[in-house]
Amino acid sequence: MKIQIVVKRLLLWAGLTGLLFLASCGGGGGGAASDTATGTLSVSLTDSPACGYDHVYVTVDHVEISSDGTKWTTIPVSTGIGRIDLLNLTNGAMLTLGQAPLAAGTYQQVRLVLSANGSTAPWANSLVLTGATTEAALTTPSGQQSGYKILGPITVKPGTLADLVLDFNACKSIVVAGASGKYLLKPVVTAIATVVSGSISGTTMPGSQIYAEQQSSPGPVIVTGTVADTNGSFTLSPILQSSSGGTVDVVIVPPAPKSGTAGFATDIVRDVPVTAGATTSIGALTTPASTINTASGTVTVSGTPGAAILVAHQTVSSTSRTYEIGTSATVSGPYSIFLAATGPWLGAYSAALPITLTQDTAVADVGKYSITATDAAGISSSQSVDVSAGSKSVDFSLSP
Repeated sequence: MKIQIVVKRLLLWAGLTGLLFLASCGGGGGGAASDTATGTLSVSLTDSPACGYDHVYVTVDHVEISSDGTKWTTIPVSTGIGRIDLLNLTNGAMLTLGQAPLAAGTYQQVRLVLSANGSTAPWANSLVLTGATTEAALTTPSGQQSGYKILGPITVKPGTLADLVLDFNACKSIVVAGASGKYLLKPVVTAIATVVSGSISGTTMPGSQIYAEQQSSPGPVIVTGTVADTNGSFTLSPILQSSSGGTVDVVIVPPAPKSGTAGFATDIVRDVPVTAGATTSIGALTTPASTINTASGTVTVSGTPGAAILVAHQTVSSTSRTYEIGTSATVSGPYSIFLAATGPWLGAYSAALPITLTQDTAVADVGKYSITATDAAGISSSQSVDVSAGSKSVDFSLSP
């Protein structure tokens, strides 16, 4: 049996360490599940939309997989893959990294091993900030030796090909190391076996960020995300069928206005079913006009300007569901997030298209958000902000 590894890019921030290693730290070979029959695992990579970056490059040296976290089997990367721009892997696009025979059985952990950066650009692992003309090196913190425990086991059956997709959240995986200006890669990645996954498609305003979200504690979880293409088409994939009863909520956040405050409201479609091996269409979704205001301010860490990721959430009181609406790139000191001054437009999934959306006009919801700032050490602080009548200033002070 074989295992194929596909890597996808995702926009999540969770401090899940142990997945990315420099090649110089690499794990050894050997190790497999208990069954002596073999199959093949194919590993692919994909990504969700990223915020504040024009490019996020990584160079994968190899992939390792283990059944118990002590013995690792190496899956080499195919010749010619080279440096990968994660931001090209959206709307269901996947890059197959490689495949290798494995003993049949159940595997619990996977590690993605990166090549080390050289002494000069172009770096093996780097980023280009939006609007910038040069790239900055991405460093991988040392000490990440425990491996990444995937969300659910990978089962390799005798005589078959198993597909594993690594969904990489570029935005939330990058943090600034304090006042040094260096960028650290702290990967947020979800591993999904495609045999139990499905996808969701539709059309909306080009450039919109689209998220498949599930309710969780302490906050919503982005299962995957993407960006609508120049025609407004989008595909959210892969999505586990078994997650949250087989449904997700689809959140569509239109692009921020290039100038002024004339923009568009957020759309939310609830309870969209996910069927393994199939695509659920939610059709064409309108993007009603809305004034767009900003929540802005400064983040300080221990009294000095510091680096953090800012995430905005909005609660729909009629359903008691909370959604992630906006995420800033890692900022150092000043920040700004664009937010709709009106309530989101809501609809429930229906196989009969188009899906009807109704504006949320509840006083408790319109223009009201919770913003959370989280620094590189995982210290966070949340504040409420009301932008229904105009832009607001909200500062954050983070201390150990």
